[in-house]
Amino acid sequence: MSEAVTRTVTTPPGLLASLDPLLREWLPRQRWFAGKGRPVTGFTLVAATELLPPTAKLGLYHLLVRAHQPLLPGHGGPEQPGDCYQLLIGVREALPPRLAPALIGHVTRGPLAGRTVYEALHDTRPAELLLEALRTRARIGGLRFDRDPRQEIRPGLVPRLMTAEQSNSSVVYGDTFILKLLRRVVPGINPDLELPLALAREGCPRVPPPTAWLVADPDESPGPPPQAEPYVLGVLQPFVQGATDGWELALRELAKGEDFVAEARALGRATAEVHTALARALPTVTLGHPQLRSMVDGMSERLEAAVHAVPALRPYAPGLRSAFTALDDLAAGGRTWTAQRVHGDLHLGQCLRSPAGEWSLIDFEGEPARPMAERRMPQPAVRDVAGMLRSFDYAARSADRPHPEWAVRCRAAYCSGYAEAAGRDPRTDPVLLRACETDKAVYEVVYEARHRPEWLPVPLAAVRRLASSEQI
Repeated sequence: MSEAVTRTVTTPPGLLASLDPLLREWLPRQRWFAGKGRPVTGFTLVAATELLPPTAKLGLYHLLVRAHQPLLPGHGGPEQPGDCYQLLIGVREALPPRLAPALIGHVTRGPLAGRTVYEALHDTRPAELLLEALRTRARIGGLRFDRDPRQEIRPGLVPRLMTAEQSNSSVVYGDTFILKLLRRVVPGINPDLELPLALAREGCPRVPPPTAWLVADPDESPGPPPQAEPYVLGVLQPFVQGATDGWELALRELAKGEDFVAEARALGRATAEVHTALARALPTVTLGHPQLRSMVDGMSERLEAAVHAVPALRPYAPGLRSAFTALDDLAAGGRTWTAQRVHGDLHLGQCLRSPAGEWSLIDFEGEPARPMAERRMPQPAVRDVAGMLRSFDYAARSADRPHPEWAVRCRAAYCSGYAEAAGRDPRTDPVLLRACETDKAVYEVVYEARHRPEWLPVPLAAVRRLASSEQI
């Protein structure tokens, strides 16, 4: 390809219909599929782009499909167009053994009849094509591949698919770059690109700067009014070679009986540096009583729903509710807070420690279950702090023998490190900190009850502490 190449493509009619029965079975089995527990009853095609024509050897399609599911579990009840997913579909006459785990199925009708389709990210050639398109700033159909012209992307980097992802997929290229492809996509500005770009403009070294990104401009989306906003589909960033994520590192140190206080303090400093840079780069707002009341109402509503969903929460509900009413009382008395853009889903697994000992923050997508507009709203920075404090608890209680005192020391060290870089200690605002941590623990209780019941004692231990107003 040449620089900024543009290529018009056409996709065969009936493509989605031919894939439909296979995707209904395959899609719900993927770890990043968000609609588990409800069957997929059909699809709407949002966009389709032929990246490689389906020759005898290899074809490649990029699809954005909206999965239709019932509103409630089971086959009954009304159906609705649900989440939109990004799919990379490889086409071959037969799969070589190395691609057997990527199998989607064998097509029996339509334009691909007689072919085998598979998850293309497992295959070297499709992954190479994505990087080359980003390098050359290609435009293929409705797909725009763009990059920072100041950063070089060398051709020929060997790709490998990472297997540890949950809600997205990532490909590493030659230990130089990592391409994160968002799986469940929504139109509009995505903070996973927006915030790292803003931090790069500020020169913040704690977040790898985006090198390139992939965006889709669908011609049309189903349902009125037409959706005009583009979809952010992927971000390419420098790969921190030899880095260990904070969760793995914490568990390793716990298993060895080693302290984590110095790392927790350094991680607190890194978090504060990111928050300070975000406050410089993007607008901040003042939260008075009306704004805090709205925030408190949301927390209270989530608590009520959680108590209904998880009866084990019921004995603690009054104490938990007091965390929210205490915050509302402060606001009613005239107290105000500053809100800014934050990470939105900060925990140990979203932090990387380089071999040199430097911490980086990654994955600024926010909580995927929350609406995009909500993820992009300014929040008190303490929300991120609360998420990390909960993560220390999780690590301490995930060990073969729980170490709650380990978490206490890490939580204190993290807040001290944060204060060193930010000039303010989160513990000096205990009412807001308790409310945010309580809201996070309530969310965790519901999540664990639904998905990992054996983990439920972890957030319930925090619930007992927070309901009695105990702090760090």
